[in-house]
Amino acid sequence: MSESRLRAAIAALALAGAGIAAYLTYARYSGTPIACSTGGCETVQHSRYAVVAGIPVAVIGLVGYAALLATAAFRGATAAALGVGCAVIGLAFGAYLLVAQIALIHAICQWCVASDAVITLIALAALYRYLLTLRETPAA
Repeated sequence: MSESRLRAAIAALALAGAGIAAYLTYARYSGTPIACSTGGCETVQHSRYAVVAGIPVAVIGLVGYAALLATAAFRGATAAALGVGCAVIGLAFGAYLLVAQIALIHAICQWCVASDAVITLIALAALYRYLLTLRETPAA
């Protein structure tokens, strides 16, 4: 797979993740109930784990997905490395929040799990992209 295809895949996934985060951000600020088949979305959204340093987690996710989209806009090892860094941070944060849902909140948000799946795919694609750029970069 070429770097340009990986960049396109990362961009598409980042847009999907941003869509999820935007929906949760909208629901939080508008007070609109979240469409949820698990029954746990509202519980998770209103838990103390849904805000970090006064910022809703959905907003943090929206910023993170925008950063990943930006890294996909550029070619090369530097942009690929930034993409991996952003994706790993997002993956670690998502894992923390998933553990919080299961062990502390005792509720699962389907939108959060969907975001976890998206960030996992982005992290894999970003890592592959980075390794590909290293292989294609001529030695100095």
